[in-house]
This record gives sequence, structure tokens and C-alpha cells, in this order.
Amino acid sequence: MNQLFIVIQSYDLALVIALALLLDSLLGEPKKFHPLIGFGNIAAWLERKLNRHFENNDARFYGVLAWSIVVLPLPAAIYWASHFIVECGIENSQHLLTFKVFSLLFDSVLLYLIIGLTSLKQHAMQIYRPLSDGDLPLARHFTGYLVSRDTSALSTQQMSRATVESMLENGHDAVIASLFYYAIGGIELALIHRLANTLDAMWGYKNKRFNDFGCFTARLDDVLGFVSGKVTVCCYAIQGKLLSSVRNAFVQGSQYKSHNGGWAMAAGATVLNIKLGGSAIYHGKTHHSVQLGEGDNVSQQDIVRSITLVQRASLILLLVVSITQILLTF
Repeated sequence: MNQLFIVIQSYDLALVIALALLLDSLLGEPKKFHPLIGFGNIAAWLERKLNRHFENNDARFYGVLAWSIVVLPLPAAIYWASHFIVECGIENSQHLLTFKVFSLLFDSVLLYLIIGLTSLKQHAMQIYRPLSDGDLPLARHFTGYLVSRDTSALSTQQMSRATVESMLENGHDAVIASLFYYAIGGIELALIHRLANTLDAMWGYKNKRFNDFGCFTARLDDVLGFVSGKVTVCCYAIQGKLLSSVRNAFVQGSQYKSHNGGWAMAAGATVLNIKLGGSAIYHGKTHHSVQLGEGDNVSQQDIVRSITLVQRASLILLLVVSITQILLTF
């Protein structure tokens, strides 16, 4: 039993990440109720209550207040609960292994609920299948689930581009960043990043309603994703065209509207030997973005390739964490 405890204690981070990825692969997204959807509903309700001053300092103050109310309580509660469990394990040394296994399983389930690798794949395949069947209206319908741009008149190539861009960017937001922050800061830090990133998707718009209220949310998401974005670049780039991927991430990604998303997409597109970016219509206005990546124009087959790229990136990060923990035991 002592030997088993030592093994779990020594490789706990890698074990949790591996179990979370396994649960995600086997179970996918929760069918009836997803905690992030419930979180989003609470955040939307609070925003309606507090965001009544669209363009002044009050709106910024209430934005910080709202962020703190919806993000901080749960990680704080988990932090204190985990410390309570550790103290109980120390006081009851004969049950130390039981407490450790419980803690490991608890983290694994929470991390599984935070990441969304299988969900990303399912959403991407919902677009890929009708594209393969030539059913453009259905493909446009599902593309609208994945991106905020106008999808009513998108071509096959444009929908493929939108899907690949979303897959590579959300590969960071919903997968790699969560795994990375768990590895360096535990489930609390992973949860803070995921909730903050969810709020950025809801409040991080530069329009009259959210320009001030969502300012703190948008900037903090950029800060939280800065390091994990670079980790994602490495996990993508190591799969091929290493130097070109890193160079394009730095040169092209830094010019993109979203720094962290631009880096991830530029690196991923370079590995896939495709070009992303260009024009898209958002809320009736045409927006232009820089080219990301290099090579051929994106096609519908690249949707499947982008899924594989993100899946491999998550396994590469797991391998790095495992090797690091092995080296630290010697």
C-alpha cells in the first residue's frame, strides 16, 4: 500500500491528465447538463443586473465585480476543501492512500468537465459530414454553432476555413491551456482560466454594451492565455515544420486581432501546410485579418487533420508532464 501511495504521489499530475483525457474520450460532453452552460446562464443573469452603464467608469467597476463574483468562489471553495482533505489524510495516516485516490479522482472528473476535446471534434464533424455530402445549408447551420461570423452565404472553402480556425484556437482555449494550468497550478488555476475564458467569449466584445463592462474580462483572458498560448504553439509545432511554425506564430500571430488565438492558428496552419485568415462578415461588417500559416488553401479534408493535430498536441503535453515527473523522482 505504501508503495502504491508513493507511485500515485509521484505521478499524480500525469495520472489526472491521463484520466481526464480518457473520460473525455469515453464520455464526451455531458448529455443533459454541462456545468459550463450553467455557469454561462448565471453569468448572463448577473451581467443583465449589473451592466446598466454602458460607457463610463461604473461599467468597468461592475465588470470587475461581476467577474469576481462568478469566477472566484468555486476555485476558492475547491482550494479549501482540498486542503481539508489533505489535513484529514495526515491526521488519519492509515487512510492516507484512500484520501489521495479520492483527491486524484476528484481532480480527474473536474478536469474532464473543464476540457472539451471530444466536444470540439463533434462540432467540427457536424460540419465536415454535410460538407462531404454536399449539403451546404446544413453545414452552414452547424458552422453558426461554432463561429460568430455570418454563415448564411459561406462557401465550402469558407466553412472549412472557419472550422479549422475554430479548432486550432479552441485547441488552446478548451484543451491545452486547461491541461497546462492544471500541471502548474492544480485544478483551481485550470478552473480559473476556463471560467475566465468562457466569460471572455460572452463579455469580451468591443461594442457599446461590453466595451467597458467586458474590458477587464478581455484583458485578463489575454494575460491568462499568454503563456499557455506559447505552450500550444510548441505542442503544434513539434508535429512538423518546427522552425517555420514558431516563426509564423511570432510574425503572423502577433498581427492577428487575438494575440493568443493568432499564435495558435498560425502555428497549427503552418504544420498543416495551409493558409488561414482573410475576410469574414461579422454583424453585417466585413473584417479582414492577416494570413496565418503558409501553403495551400484550406479544404474540407483539413478539418479532420486539424482535429488530429489538437488530439496529438494534448498527448504531447501529457508526455511532457509525465517525463518531467519521472525526472523529478530521481
